Amino acid sequence: MPVTYRAGVDIGGTFTDIVLLGSDGTVHTKKISSSVGNYAQAIVDGLGEVFAEAGLGGTAIEEIRHGTTVASNAILEHKGARVGLITTKGFRDVLEIRTLRMPKLYDLGWTKPPPLVERYLRKVVDERIDHRGHVDRALDPADAERAVDALLGEKVEAIAVCLLNSFANPAHEATLKRIIQRKAPHLPHSLSFEVLPEIKEYERTSTTVINAYVMPIVATYLRALRKGLDAAGIPARLLLMQSNGGLTTDTAAAERPMNIIESGPAGGVVGAQALARAKDLGKIITFDMGGTTAKASMVEDGEVARAQEYAVGAGIMIGSRLLTGAGYTLKVPAIDLAEVGAGGGSHVWIDAGGALQAGPESAGAAPGPVCYGLGGTVPTITDANVLLGYINPAHLVGGALKLDAEKARRVFADKIAGPLGMTVERAAYGAHLIVASNMIRAIKAVSTERGRDPREFSLFAFGGNGPLFAAGMAAELGIDRVVVPPSAGLFSSFGLLYADVEHHYARTFRRLLRQSDAGEIDAAWQEMARQASGQLAAEGFTRATARLRRSAALHYKGQSYELTVAVPDGPIDAAMLGHLEEAFGEEHERTYGHRAGPEEPVELVAIQLVGAGLRDDGGALQRAAPSRTAAVAPSARKAWFGDKHGWLDTPVLGRADLSASRPGPLIIEEYDATCVVPPGATAECDETGNVVISIMSS
Repeated sequence: MPVTYRAGVDIGGTFTDIVLLGSDGTVHTKKISSSVGNYAQAIVDGLGEVFAEAGLGGTAIEEIRHGTTVASNAILEHKGARVGLITTKGFRDVLEIRTLRMPKLYDLGWTKPPPLVERYLRKVVDERIDHRGHVDRALDPADAERAVDALLGEKVEAIAVCLLNSFANPAHEATLKRIIQRKAPHLPHSLSFEVLPEIKEYERTSTTVINAYVMPIVATYLRALRKGLDAAGIPARLLLMQSNGGLTTDTAAAERPMNIIESGPAGGVVGAQALARAKDLGKIITFDMGGTTAKASMVEDGEVARAQEYAVGAGIMIGSRLLTGAGYTLKVPAIDLAEVGAGGGSHVWIDAGGALQAGPESAGAAPGPVCYGLGGTVPTITDANVLLGYINPAHLVGGALKLDAEKARRVFADKIAGPLGMTVERAAYGAHLIVASNMIRAIKAVSTERGRDPREFSLFAFGGNGPLFAAGMAAELGIDRVVVPPSAGLFSSFGLLYADVEHHYARTFRRLLRQSDAGEIDAAWQEMARQASGQLAAEGFTRATARLRRSAALHYKGQSYELTVAVPDGPIDAAMLGHLEEAFGEEHERTYGHRAGPEEPVELVAIQLVGAGLRDDGGALQRAAPSRTAAVAPSARKAWFGDKHGWLDTPVLGRADLSASRPGPLIIEEYDATCVVPPGATAECDETGNVVISIMSS
């Protein structure tokens, strides 16, 4: 039987990473510079290079799994579609009023980000539906036509519709949909009753608008990618990673691009979850550092931490923080990530007060760090790490990318070390420590700010730069174990291969649990289950490979925010409602440190369901053996470990040389990443090929 392959493709700000997994467990990897002007072209070119190296043809690929930042970049750079919004009279300015939350309590100069729809493109219709779904004021079809015509006259590229309480009765939004389809049948449109049939006006409006804002961008990108793949003779089906860690088809992603906004970082967390389960690691903090950003997340008892909403472009990106209000809100399930602008390409600079800074601006793939020799003139963290001896100038990406260390030294001396009056190595080490402290903020955001002690976790490090910083950061946090997986620099792509297809459904269903009709709630969940099962069946997932998971969003009556709890299988009856009330009380105490007494009623706010199509790789992931495991000839070079140790002769090894425990300092070089083991730590390879670094307590 011929070997077939699945491909995982992750586009970063600096590199595009490709992993091919064969049905026999063979793994082929490739790391190439991202083509910023045309990300789709980098994928096609990269796959072509892998095929040439491995002697494969495009028809050998049966499936491509892709994580992309195209949608999030469109929002961050304000390069999305020209969107028009139709809403209920009196609610025209919801996008600007937002929720009155402030991310900086005492900064009087802070201003809200500009709304994605300018005010003159926000039109109103005189209609009103109450929270129970009763029509108080019917929608006049002529009024609806007027609003649509006004937006079409402004040459909008997409239309969003979000009417008051449409989650309870979508009739008026459905009327507007028919008018839009009749007048502009090819115009992308996003309606809140289809996108997010849940309460909370700002969150629902913002999510509906964001979906419309990125629709044309994502659709154009996916068409270009499909066209490029077909032209290259690669007819494989295309799956996109969602922000929640599940996969979706390219067709579904084009219709609901809001679900792939944070597609990029999710793959690595899903892969870390799978390996943590295999290694029986109950608690891990994932740390992914690439060329532009660093991301942290948390896995407890085999489950990824998820947020029910998050903000795009909010700096440190965390769900459900007390200080919210920055960025653009999306009320969709997502892996709970903290993200900072810290990567190998982060600029190193001196601020107006004479203090050394690192990031968030990045050199990206073009021109890249100074040492790349592609025209970069601003020193970066990668330049600093080359000067410290951590990165081998002749070995980056397996030697395919030669680095000019001398050019990096001259620029660092002129722009950083000289003005600060210090040696180049001390200035470079200072930049290294500053960017590490920025990333420690992200780790604390998903641990200590969640009431978790990071010392109880292992740090799971990947990305091109994650293993280089992880041991030093772990020592600072009091974490005593760092795990670096095989193919660490390509791990976000590798993680895509562990993901399942997922579809998420939610519906506002407000009921006091103690006064609820269990049969009514059960019928509502069953209706969502039929919808999910139908979607999965249409995508080829049978009863044996389809799984449904229920959850519920609840709060104490009068609270503004909800907590989500899992709902076990079985009929919804009085016993199940009692179980939900107790589960909510336990989750409330776990999250906030207290729970109300039994006299406080619990309200069901929304019912939720995930339909998952389970992957069947025939055990290929368990047999996976990376192709780029060529032995590194043992050598040594000098590396700087701060004033305490200075320059040390540091052994340089390959992963295969760690069959027994070795004391630091060590540098472990691989095709896709460099791992630094500082003095006072030890490293060895476990039975599954992970590098495990043990940190001695100081």
